[in-house]
Amino acid sequence: MAVSSIDPAEVERFSRIAAEWWDPKGKFAPLHKFNPVRLAFIRDQALYRFGRDGAQRRPFEGLRLLDIGCGGGLLSEPMTRLGFAVTGVDASERNIATAATHAAAQGLSIDYRASTAEALVEAGEPPFDVILNMEVIEHVADPGDYLRTCAGLLKPGGLMIVATLNRTLKALALAKVGAEYVLRWLPAGTHDWTKFLKPDQIRDFLAQEPVVVDGPFGVVFNPLTGRWTESTDTDVNYMMTVVRDAA
Repeated sequence: MAVSSIDPAEVERFSRIAAEWWDPKGKFAPLHKFNPVRLAFIRDQALYRFGRDGAQRRPFEGLRLLDIGCGGGLLSEPMTRLGFAVTGVDASERNIATAATHAAAQGLSIDYRASTAEALVEAGEPPFDVILNMEVIEHVADPGDYLRTCAGLLKPGGLMIVATLNRTLKALALAKVGAEYVLRWLPAGTHDWTKFLKPDQIRDFLAQEPVVVDGPFGVVFNPLTGRWTESTDTDVNYMMTVVRDAA
């Protein structure tokens, strides 16, 4: 039986506020603001990787996407609208219930499952073209094992995007103290700074895997415009791409 990377305390923390996922002014308001820059990055990377036509309404028809740690489905739904066949997985049954209910109301067909990456591997899940690993790795018990498990779910030539927080003093000040205790953007205790990861750690976790890791690609918040944008500043939020070697 596979050993799970989930942290029960983290799952319970997010389960308690599951009903608020789709409230743009609720506890997940920061993710709603963060979503446009994440979506643009994912779309651009996937268009490039798979040679798809960005002028098409559903450019990713025929591709399978895994949204691991999908929460309430804030990424799963737009990915479905872009043509991906989406599987959304989260360790919290409450999150999955919220996601499935919202998708049904939108008339979207998404394969939501209360499960884990390890359980997918153990069940022999077919590999995916794209895996979204967005703001999840800093909440798991063993980030190295977790990331390697996810990489193993990629098809040859497949793309995984990892988004997380850098373990810097700047991130401690802004993403932890500032966001949770000063600005109150996030519930206190959402993040544990000691679980933040430096980009080199992501590379080290995957050093023995048949993948190519690129990045980091920074993302910053402009308090004057209230918008997130891509940036060369990777001190707080950043993303990395992981491409599995072609067969």
